[in-house]
Amino acid sequence: MENNTTPERKPDIFDKIMHLPGFRRFESFYKKNKEVLMYLFFGVLTTGVSFVTAGVAKHLLESASASSTAVSLISTTVSWICAVTFAYVTNRIWVFNSEVKGKKGILTEAASFYGGRLFTYFVELFLMWLGYTVIGINYWVTKIVANVIVLILNYVISKLLVFRKKK
Repeated sequence: MENNTTPERKPDIFDKIMHLPGFRRFESFYKKNKEVLMYLFFGVLTTGVSFVTAGVAKHLLESASASSTAVSLISTTVSWICAVTFAYVTNRIWVFNSEVKGKKGILTEAASFYGGRLFTYFVELFLMWLGYTVIGINYWVTKIVANVIVLILNYVISKLLVFRKKK
């Protein structure tokens, strides 16, 4: 008799945490919504990476008397590179449990991921330029609004294009 089921994944650190006392009551909710919960958890961490690197770049650029356009463009670019790299690794391993193997497969997957994020990078650049440079909204308020929009777009792109499960 042939077994056509996919082998169950080994429990990861988050699965193990849900088995701890105090967390067990949330386990069924966690199991039903794991992908979205992991995406949100790592999305928050990715946003942290983005904000910290943007803040450091912003500080350095303002110390060098850069224009607001240069501050917006360069700090957003630096934070994008750092955040997307962090997001790819965490999304691949914990959010979408990618099973792509081999150098070529991983490079193709990564290129697809970075390509999708490149689109949302331009969305973020536009929103930062519009909000901070043109309208004059506070840098961090603009960054938060832009990041919420980008977070939603990134999930849709990752789910539907990058990490879609092969049938």
